[in-house]
Amino acid sequence: MKVFHTDRFVLPLPPGHRFPMEKYARLRERVLAERLNGPEPLRVPDPVTDEQLHRAHDPEYVRRVVRGDLSPQDARRIGFPWTPQMVERSRRSAGATLQACRAALGERVAVSLAGGTHHAFRDRGGGYCVFNDSAVAALAMQAEGLVRRVLIVDCDVHQGDGTASILAHDPSVFTFSIHAANNYPFRKESSDLDIALPDGCDDALYLAELERGVCHALSAAQPDLVIYLAGADPFAGDRLGRLGLTKSGLERRDRLVLGYCADAGLPVAVTMAGGYARDVEDTVDIHVRTVRAAADHARDPGIRSSR
Repeated sequence: MKVFHTDRFVLPLPPGHRFPMEKYARLRERVLAERLNGPEPLRVPDPVTDEQLHRAHDPEYVRRVVRGDLSPQDARRIGFPWTPQMVERSRRSAGATLQACRAALGERVAVSLAGGTHHAFRDRGGGYCVFNDSAVAALAMQAEGLVRRVLIVDCDVHQGDGTASILAHDPSVFTFSIHAANNYPFRKESSDLDIALPDGCDDALYLAELERGVCHALSAAQPDLVIYLAGADPFAGDRLGRLGLTKSGLERRDRLVLGYCADAGLPVAVTMAGGYARDVEDTVDIHVRTVRAAADHARDPGIRSSR
C-alpha cells in the first residue's frame, strides 16, 4: 500500500500553539514500526502546482498565500503565522492527497498521513487549513482524465464547509459530511449530504447514521473514486470534538467506509484530517488504526468489522 507523508515540512509554531504538529512525525514512526505500508517505502509527495491550485482556489488568493501578502485577519482565520514553510507544507499536503488518489486507482487504496484541510474556501483559508486538498485533488484527477465523478466522504468532527462551498455547483463531485451539529464552523455550508449529530453522540448512533449516509452518497454520486477524510476528532477525549466515540467505534467507522467502497469496487484515497486529543498519543493511535484498516483493505477488501 502506498503511503505519503509530509512531516519533514514542519510549520514553525509559537510555544503553546494548540495545533498538534508533532502528531505527524509520531504517526509516520508508528506506521513504519508496524510495517503498515508493507514492502512499499513511505513516499514524500510532490508539491501541487499553481495550475492545480487554481482549479479549486482563486488565483489572487493563491498569490497572496505564496507571496506572504495575507492580512492579519487572513492569518487569524487560518490560525497559523505566515511563513515560507507554511506555503510549502500546504502544497505538499495537497500533493499527498492527489498522489494518493492516483495510487488508489491501481491498488484499491492509498493513504496520506496528512490532508483533510476542508475549511479552506476558494478565496480564503480557515481552521488550520490553507489549501483544500480534497477539492484540489478531485479536480486535478478529473482534469487529468483519470476519473469522471468523485465522492468525498468527510468524517472529521467539523463540517467540511470549505469543500462544500468550493464544489457547490459541481455535480460531478458529491460532498458528504457527517459532523457535530454544535461545533465549528458555526455557520455551516450546504454539502450535497450533511448529517449533523448531537453532542455526546455515541458509537451506535454514529455508525447507524454513517451507514445511512454512505449508502445514500454512493447511490447518488455513482463515483469513480472516493476521498475519505478519517478525522480522529469524533473521539470522546478530543478537546475540540463534542462527540463521544470510542477508539473501537472509530475503527469500525473506518472499516465500514472501506467495506462499502470495496462492495462497490471503488478506489479510496484516505486522509487523516483533524485530531486534538488531550493526549496526542490518543490522536496518533486513532490515526494508526485508520492506516491499519486501510492496509487490511489493501490486502483483502473483504476484511472488515461486521456492519
